[in-house]
Amino acid sequence: MKFMELFGRLNSVVIGMIHVKALPGSPLSQMKISQIIEQACQEAEVYRDAGIDGLMVENMHDIPYSFTVGPEVYTCMTAVCSAVRRTCPLLPLGVQILSSANKGALSVALASDLDFIRAEGFVFSHVADEGFLNACAGDLLRYRRQIGAEKIQIFTDIKKKHSSHALTSDVDVVETALAAEFFLSDGVIITGSRTGSEADPGELREVSQAVKIPVLVGSGVDFINVDQYLEASGIIIGSHFKKDGHWTNKVDPERVKRFMEKMHRIRK
Repeated sequence: MKFMELFGRLNSVVIGMIHVKALPGSPLSQMKISQIIEQACQEAEVYRDAGIDGLMVENMHDIPYSFTVGPEVYTCMTAVCSAVRRTCPLLPLGVQILSSANKGALSVALASDLDFIRAEGFVFSHVADEGFLNACAGDLLRYRRQIGAEKIQIFTDIKKKHSSHALTSDVDVVETALAAEFFLSDGVIITGSRTGSEADPGELREVSQAVKIPVLVGSGVDFINVDQYLEASGIIIGSHFKKDGHWTNKVDPERVKRFMEKMHRIRK
């Protein structure tokens, strides 16, 4: 199984988020790319030294998000991801590029020698806060084949956070997961309604029982509630690892260390 080969285990893999500072051209951009790279690598070192299982790099500070992602974003993200790869040559690494720039993320992952991407809008159209998001599985997997990036796994959000799913209200999360599996997703991600909000442990259980591919949790996990999500294949954590538990802040070494010490105890 590809997930096992990548992470060395099939459950409770912890993936820490590196939220790259606002890139050149985005409204909140203030730092030089060299400074952005330096901070990203510093956070990667914190995660690595705490025993994290994997990392994901994301341009979350590029708010407000747009479906029109310029070449400067891909160029800068390649520079950041390549530097993080050099900092952590042995860790599984992934990337997500907002908003839903999934083909671009595959290109960045290929150029930076990364292992996976997180993709939005894989199956079923929905309305995100940045606009209408159409399904992309067919085009995305064909593109992966065209550029020779089959080794890069694609973990896909279902019933994505920060979105309205009224259009697909007659399709529940299990049916959505089954559709993603049928369309060859390498793993599905369930979340709460927004960044930092808890995913439903009941949904995790139902989806895990329904599909044969990995099921990851993509929001709201922290030191207190992690026991509810141990059956997940992977746990993606951003907000809880930041100072004061807010995603806009820097990674807090003590929070990461404390969490991973707990995980190492309970996963034995």
